[in-house]
Amino acid sequence: MTRFTVSLLVFLGAFIVVTAGQTYAGPYPAGDAEKGAKVFRKCVSCHMIGDKAKNRVGPHLNNIIGREIAVLEDYRYSKAMKAHAEKEPVWSEAALDAYLANPRKAVKGTRMSFAGLRKEKDRHDVIEYMKQASN
Repeated sequence: MTRFTVSLLVFLGAFIVVTAGQTYAGPYPAGDAEKGAKVFRKCVSCHMIGDKAKNRVGPHLNNIIGREIAVLEDYRYSKAMKAHAEKEPVWSEAALDAYLANPRKAVKGTRMSFAGLRKEKDRHDVIEYMKQASN
């Protein structure tokens, strides 16, 4: 292997590690709320949002962005989610993005059985929808 190849592999490995955490240096990328409404259909069997939203299998998602994690008094959170809240106290867009990408990886032991949204654009869209549907 050449020095260039090794350097390239090290760079790519570092890039993958940095981007895998879905941290954003600037503002969170805007999504398309209309497309997000369609993506959210995957969520409605367990979650509600908007007027008259209530907890179901999962908690309601009104005003999720900026809300403290695991704080709804009328919902019973898993021990894993409560422990996660001690490390990550607020649902920022980036925190929600990482969770939606792979819930079981983001919160080990979560009760959420959803496999996650693999497409970054879908996550941006559904987060934009959740922001708009909450108000």
